[in-house]
Amino acid sequence: MPRGSLRDYHAKRDFKLTAEPKGVVGKRKSTGLRYLIQKHDASRLHYDFRLEWNGTLLSWAVPKGPSENPDDKRLAVHVEDHPIEYGDFEGTIPEGQYGGGTVMLWDTGTWEPHEDDVDASLKKGKLGFTLYGKRLKGNWALVKLRRRSPKDKDNWLLIKEHDEYERKTGKLTVERETSSVKSGRAMDEIAAGKTVWQSNRGNGRGSSRGSSEVEEIIAGPARTKSASGSKKKSLSQSSEKPPSKTSSVGKTSIARLPAFIAPQLATLVEAPPSGNNWLHEIKYDGYRAVAAVAGDKVAIWTRNALNWTDKFRSLVPALLKLPCESALLDGEIAVADAEGRTDFGALQNALSEGAGRMAYYLFDLLLLDGKDLRQRPLIERKDILRDLLSSSAGKGPLIYSDHVVGHGEETFAQASKLKLEGLISKEAGAPYRSGRTRSWLKSKCGFEQEFVIIGWRPSTKAGRPFSSLLLAVREGDHYRYAGRVGSGYSGAGLESLSKQFKALARKTPPVKDVPPDIARRAKFIEPQLVAEIAFRGWTRDGLVRQASFKGLRSDKPAKEIVKETPMPTRKVAKAAATSAKKAASKSAPKASSARRKAAAPRKPVRSSASDGAEQIEGVRVTHPDKVLFAAQDVTKRELIDHYLSIADAMLPHIVDRPISLVRCPSGSGGSCFYQKHASDGFPGEFKSISIREKSGTDKYLYIEDERGLIAAVQVGVLELHLWCCHVDDVEKPDRLIFDFDPDEGLDFIHVREAAKEMRARLKDLGLESFPMVTGGKGVHVVAPLKPGHSWDEHREFAEALARVMAEEHPDRFVANMSKAKRKGKIFVDYLRNQRGATAICPFSTRARPGAYVAMPVSWQKLARLDNAHPVAVGEAAKFLGRSDPWPGYFKLRQPLPRM
Repeated sequence: MPRGSLRDYHAKRDFKLTAEPKGVVGKRKSTGLRYLIQKHDASRLHYDFRLEWNGTLLSWAVPKGPSENPDDKRLAVHVEDHPIEYGDFEGTIPEGQYGGGTVMLWDTGTWEPHEDDVDASLKKGKLGFTLYGKRLKGNWALVKLRRRSPKDKDNWLLIKEHDEYERKTGKLTVERETSSVKSGRAMDEIAAGKTVWQSNRGNGRGSSRGSSEVEEIIAGPARTKSASGSKKKSLSQSSEKPPSKTSSVGKTSIARLPAFIAPQLATLVEAPPSGNNWLHEIKYDGYRAVAAVAGDKVAIWTRNALNWTDKFRSLVPALLKLPCESALLDGEIAVADAEGRTDFGALQNALSEGAGRMAYYLFDLLLLDGKDLRQRPLIERKDILRDLLSSSAGKGPLIYSDHVVGHGEETFAQASKLKLEGLISKEAGAPYRSGRTRSWLKSKCGFEQEFVIIGWRPSTKAGRPFSSLLLAVREGDHYRYAGRVGSGYSGAGLESLSKQFKALARKTPPVKDVPPDIARRAKFIEPQLVAEIAFRGWTRDGLVRQASFKGLRSDKPAKEIVKETPMPTRKVAKAAATSAKKAASKSAPKASSARRKAAAPRKPVRSSASDGAEQIEGVRVTHPDKVLFAAQDVTKRELIDHYLSIADAMLPHIVDRPISLVRCPSGSGGSCFYQKHASDGFPGEFKSISIREKSGTDKYLYIEDERGLIAAVQVGVLELHLWCCHVDDVEKPDRLIFDFDPDEGLDFIHVREAAKEMRARLKDLGLESFPMVTGGKGVHVVAPLKPGHSWDEHREFAEALARVMAEEHPDRFVANMSKAKRKGKIFVDYLRNQRGATAICPFSTRARPGAYVAMPVSWQKLARLDNAHPVAVGEAAKFLGRSDPWPGYFKLRQPLPRM
């Protein structure tokens, strides 16, 4: 087997100045091939990944470190081979020397290649292997990226393969483990220290554990209990019948008691949806319950299939009097005050006292006399339910939950005024579906949710066992501290809680982020008890404000308790409407070819007014003959015609995205200004959305249809710019864009080649991309993405790719926007990928001489273009033709690669 070479390694170092080992190409000293990772804080922090082969350590620099998530593809730059002895190095390389900075031995162990011929695998560009490290284990792969010129670096991807060691949620090992496997020291301790070379320190085992490892051991018992509990299937998920525990009173029947059906759950939204296709019901503050009735039997289950018939036995007689053979009902069991407001604390007291003040507020009927009603529209099910309950109307304890049709905003305002908990909004025509759905939505008037109790603070007052409870919510695979609650307890409640705390006591906190000043005086318990808490809001640190205890919940397991975050109403309601349309289309007859032809694009509806204005698609356009591009004599009307001619192609790009506008009231030759916020008096065709800024929030603009494009022209908009996200989820970017902006005088052929090169780089990372000429002098390369990553990740990926291009081809590219540094080069503009940044919208005009249009093109067409402005107003529809320049663009759901 040929030996490796250390020539490059030796050439880069002066061993009179650095304590790194000079080393020689050596023979294997053990039966296993050595593997190690060194955390290296040089000019930039990175991780050096090393595999023993041919007497040296094959080495790759991994900027972000390895990831156990197979979806992450971490960039790994192949560097010079290192000597075997380097695997024991931990210390500091002097400044000014190659790689100057602190080095930590982060992981070590052995590795095993998947192929016999490692050299052949490396030559082919894919090396599969198994790691047996102290921290990293399992199957991995190194995959080589294609070089496009001799100047390119030798770039690879380090990828975790699917196995038992993969990790898709929670913190990665590089985030959790921050100490040396050799000495137990952190980077700053190594940097301050005293040692640069530790080859004579025995077996290298540190005397102390990393802090995160200790925390994991401390949290071990809680995790074990949670894991074992998670293996128990709820009855709603299993094929087993619900508990047979029932109550019998008086009448007999051969009807069979209906089996438990998991209830339909609502999605939390910011506000109730609008439209008359939604029904709005009061949100009750109690226990969700599914009740089965058949003859002389009754069973009442919680949402998780716990049989609580005995707890709610006061409701049984009324259920048995229902005029039916059998039924399965859905509702909420609660206790109301004198003003009709339900209160969870009052329900808890009723349960503990065995009082019969409980009422069952019924809002759905799933089965009746052996017939399954779930596929019928909600409004029909509620009519049948109302008839069923009519004999007991107003007599209690069975109460029909009535509703309001439409008027969501007004109904919510009234509910807030009455200090109710909130509203449940339901699609009137939707079937009943078990589980969390978007055809049922909940909006809360205030802040109220469940928390997990993780401890308590002793009280100094006599007769009061504790002053406050410590709360937590689940995030991923662990719990997060969420603040304290110090009010809302009754005397009996205090004693009951104290007894339960003693049974669950533990010495250490079950979460790691309890502030030290709180932890010092606290007593801790296993995270098993769930409490209903009312509060006034969240602090910036994610803690509850002015919290009040309402009672314990035993119908929900602790592992399900997370911070409730409302979704944008518009997004959820739109998804529900789309689902309803799909369901309707399946049962609707197919349109004939004649009908399809009749549905072809129509001419816009226009009408004139006496003052010279025009109504175009219902939008009032004043001075339609006003010239906006003087040199081309393009009027308002003609610019509107441009947008209407390509509206079908343009709208999918711009609808429901935050936009910014370049307004030129006097046309392209006059003064222009940039507008990103909504303002008073703006046309109603523009919609607004509140978006968080560095200080407070402000209203941003978006449009929903072609009327928005017409309104834009009406107010003098000559450029429309897009955010890389939709208004439904502003914090989740879904569009990656690179703007290749050339220096003045640089031939367009260089811009085309730059775009083509970016396409190849993105393809290597698994991303399809599409080009657009900007109507100026540059080209945009756009890749549609699946939302799910953050803005920081979005921008970091774009910046990394841009800087790699600039570093590998410094004579062609620059990743710095400075005009002085752009001489004779192309600026790879990645900055449009940060939160709040925008890019010109496809098919938008440009506010510059020529009346040019930003045009999406195919890669084949781009190769034939001589400039970035081949199309002017009036030419776009013809240039576009019948072919789609970006086929498949809107169907792609590409995850952002991790580098």
